[in-house]
Amino acid sequence: MLHPDTEVRFVNDLIGNGVFATRPIPKGTAVWVLDRFDRVMPEQEVRALEPVYQEILEKYCFRDREGRWIFCWDNTRFINHSFRPTCITTPYQFEIAVVDIAAGQEITNDYGFFNIIEPFDCLPEPGSSRTRVMPDDILRCAPEWDRQLAAALACFAQVAQPLAGLMAPEHLATVQRIARGEIPPASIRTCYFNDPVRAGHPDA
Repeated sequence: MLHPDTEVRFVNDLIGNGVFATRPIPKGTAVWVLDRFDRVMPEQEVRALEPVYQEILEKYCFRDREGRWIFCWDNTRFINHSFRPTCITTPYQFEIAVVDIAAGQEITNDYGFFNIIEPFDCLPEPGSSRTRVMPDDILRCAPEWDRQLAAALACFAQVAQPLAGLMAPEHLATVQRIARGEIPPASIRTCYFNDPVRAGHPDA
């Protein structure tokens, strides 16, 4: 489920729609949590569907560390890519704001941490040397993303968490211990799915 202080807005003809904050969302806030309505599908279930459904899922899904396809039921599917994202996924089935997100600011993800199947090119962005999203970006970018995650998770207990009640109890307990400085966070590398099919792709 997506943070309640968000809405879908039209960005431009090239990008289409995006998700924007309607109120300030502080760094350390859980912006999305895997919930009971999100559809979690194993690879074999997805590939058994008619092509028209597979095309929709390939556009709007991401894959978790087990290679399962996650189809978000709400506006989460409209969050756009950025090489300088405002939010980053965590190993605890939620995404967290890694910067203070202002009211009216777009909420973005880096699609590189979504276990994509094939690389794709993006428009360049100021402050980033990357122009292509790669299937193994989790491994390439882990040091920087881990640094951002650690800083954001340290703020978790200091800000309002309207989605905390939807977190799996074991994940919430772990994140609370991280926020108290009792244990270190797991690396984003643990979110990587080592896809045997993707591994053989010449561009992967």
